[in-house]
Amino acid sequence: MLANIERLLVKYGMNFIEGLGTTLLLAFVSVLVGCLIGAIVAIMRLSKSKLLKGIASVYTEIIRDTPLLLQLYFFYFLLPDILPALKLSKFTCIAVALIFNSGAYMSEIFRSGIQSIDRGQTEAARSLGLSASQTMLRIVLPQAFKNVLPAMCNEFVAITKETSLASTFYVGDLMTQYQTISGKTYLVLEPLIIIGVIYFVLTFTMSKLVAMLERKLKEGD
Repeated sequence: MLANIERLLVKYGMNFIEGLGTTLLLAFVSVLVGCLIGAIVAIMRLSKSKLLKGIASVYTEIIRDTPLLLQLYFFYFLLPDILPALKLSKFTCIAVALIFNSGAYMSEIFRSGIQSIDRGQTEAARSLGLSASQTMLRIVLPQAFKNVLPAMCNEFVAITKETSLASTFYVGDLMTQYQTISGKTYLVLEPLIIIGVIYFVLTFTMSKLVAMLERKLKEGD
């Protein structure tokens, strides 16, 4: 087994590296854009408008109460139909699905972060003449962002693992590389072990970095 693993690393090392790059790119894009969507949806849910609250609530509930794989299928088949002129790639369709999924969870993270800010600060800002939007952008959101930063990093770790479902559509991620290499070599366990070790090292390292960040933020308070 060890000999087979060594041969796979020598012969298909670049495949594993390319798969890791695609996995990280999917996760990074999903969380980065998901943060923006999440912040907007969180503000909508906390607004006084029943319409905005309703739209935000429907979005988050649908995403959080349906399987990610179902969402991937939905966007994979839906986007090319409604936007045929753009000729979207498989990677783009899957990335959009992951972005909407991440955005729903990020909205709850941001909502809790915004609600954790003392209302006295909002009232003080309004008494100084700041509008509601100025108060949110200048006073509340910067503090909320700091409070939820560890949770956002944990979301990145979670999305990194969830990108494995993208292999269903052969977008080039780590699990796609596993399927490709396994099909070429007729080996099942050895490439799976390599992929498993890569995922473990990646997510374990990121988890430790998140823990360090949390300690730094607590020391700074």
